[in-house]
Amino acid sequence: MPEDTAPVLPPSPAASGPAVLDEWVTRLVRELGLPADVINVALVLDLARDAAHGVARPAAPLTTFLVGYAAALAGGSPDDVERIAAIATRLATE
Repeated sequence: MPEDTAPVLPPSPAASGPAVLDEWVTRLVRELGLPADVINVALVLDLARDAAHGVARPAAPLTTFLVGYAAALAGGSPDDVERIAAIATRLATE
């Protein structure tokens, strides 16, 4: 098979595990100039899962973006994020 038509293989499970995700979030938060404790990763992943499964896969990034935006407008506290994420989760799972 010629090199330019070789199939692209997905990353190995080891390359996409929790350590890689933690490193990515840490790096992204730092580069964006955000506080280190700004994100509840489990909350965001659960929200994305519920939107993807309850609505449609493309709803996951859109929902997480809109929840983040709404939470920022509401003040941006962890309580704001949790409250607004609960609204989106309820809508996605109805």
